[in-house]
Amino acid sequence: MAVSTRLRRVSAGSRDTLTTHPPSTGMGWSGHDFPHPPGRRRVLGDAFAKGADPTTPVQNMLAVARDLGPVYEILALGRKFVFVAGVDLVGELCDDKRFVKTLAPGVHDLRMFVGDGLFTAHTDEPNWRLAHDLLVPAFAKPAMRRYHDVMVETTDELIDVWEEAGSAGHHVDVSPWLTKLTLESIARAAFSHTFASFETEEVDPFVTTFVASMSYAAGRSNLASLPLVGRHLVRRHDRRALDRHRYIDDLLQRIVAERAASGEQVDDLLGRMMQVPVDDAGTMLEAQNVRHQILTLLVAGHETTSGALSFALYHLTREPEVLARVRAELDEVLGTDPTATPTFEQVPKLRYLRRVVDETLRLWPTAPGFARSPRETTVIGVDGSAGVPGGLTMTPQDSMLVFIPQLHRDPDVWPDPDRFDPDRFLPEHNRARPAHAYKPFGTGERACIGRQFALHEAVIVLAKLLHRFDIMPEPDYQLTITERLTLMPVGFRVGLTRR
Repeated sequence: MAVSTRLRRVSAGSRDTLTTHPPSTGMGWSGHDFPHPPGRRRVLGDAFAKGADPTTPVQNMLAVARDLGPVYEILALGRKFVFVAGVDLVGELCDDKRFVKTLAPGVHDLRMFVGDGLFTAHTDEPNWRLAHDLLVPAFAKPAMRRYHDVMVETTDELIDVWEEAGSAGHHVDVSPWLTKLTLESIARAAFSHTFASFETEEVDPFVTTFVASMSYAAGRSNLASLPLVGRHLVRRHDRRALDRHRYIDDLLQRIVAERAASGEQVDDLLGRMMQVPVDDAGTMLEAQNVRHQILTLLVAGHETTSGALSFALYHLTREPEVLARVRAELDEVLGTDPTATPTFEQVPKLRYLRRVVDETLRLWPTAPGFARSPRETTVIGVDGSAGVPGGLTMTPQDSMLVFIPQLHRDPDVWPDPDRFDPDRFLPEHNRARPAHAYKPFGTGERACIGRQFALHEAVIVLAKLLHRFDIMPEPDYQLTITERLTLMPVGFRVGLTRR
């Protein structure tokens, strides 16, 4: 496959940077064939095999990929995607000296909305390094201590809403309310902005707009690959998507303009991006990139966390022994007062609850994959782990997608892998596992920059909700998951009784 070369001008440092990346419409591997699921159809390939729901590719793959070996391919409308789930191969791909993050088509297409934000940037784009190094200190322990009170405040506001619903005998729809909570937490903590999320049951237009943008990005490459009509349809739908997304562009510009007009020196992520130089020459992060980072952090800081919290509550309502152990730990650490709030120092003491979060992310990593390409031509699986004698040659134009839900269900690493068991994450088990068997936040320098924020928030929210309420699910509910670029339970409703 030919390499696409693009010239991109970046203002930081007044440099022109030539960046070379694989095309977004495929993942390389020309001339190679790998195992694939049964039922491949002409033109449509594997992703649209008979009986498969094209809107749930992650769940489809979990159903069919277990017997395909450590490396396999999915063909979709003529495009080949090569997946890896074997822990030994994943370990090789996670070596930042040999491999680098590449953008799968859905992530690449998200660039039309987010540009070179932290999640969607190519690693060789200067703005990625500048923003990454600028923002890393904003997620260190001293900063987390500041965010703690914001997380508690927003959780208390959600509890007020849920208490009112519970006293009225109403069930609450879990995921939308938790999405309000996590959006409000990251907006207040990082940008000192409020969406007034708890003043109405309606979903904020920011959420509905960006969910539509993510859903479009996730399927855009499939639309573009349709024979004869694909390019025309993409041009038309791109215009509509960008018109719809203008609401978010206007919002971001307003957030930045209000901060600039206030003249305040606020110690949050926005203040850091607007006030701290990115180099010794005093260069500031360019204005457009500041907006890209705001949007990236808002979305990444709420969408995945609300999904993880929703999955955790789903499993806890179906695992009474696990829930009882959580409650016992909460009573021991926080006391028996159901209104108690964990202090910053108490959060790490909720070790079993943290293991519940870890096990939830094992089964349902809400960002289900990441793609890797070699920095230069190399051979992987020389020890036979690729299923090819002598190993498998990869060029920089070839990419492998690490399919995290399958990696996290490898029975050689995770016995009885579909069972929900937080004790898998006891220290002795963590030490015994291969280093790269658990990857819910990605890998290396391109791992999620806000993972400590997400984990701290998840423990606080679950601690306060479970200490305050008895939570009863609707008895006939069957787990239903919607897929955009992230995974989210839908239709999961619970009744609430104050403890």
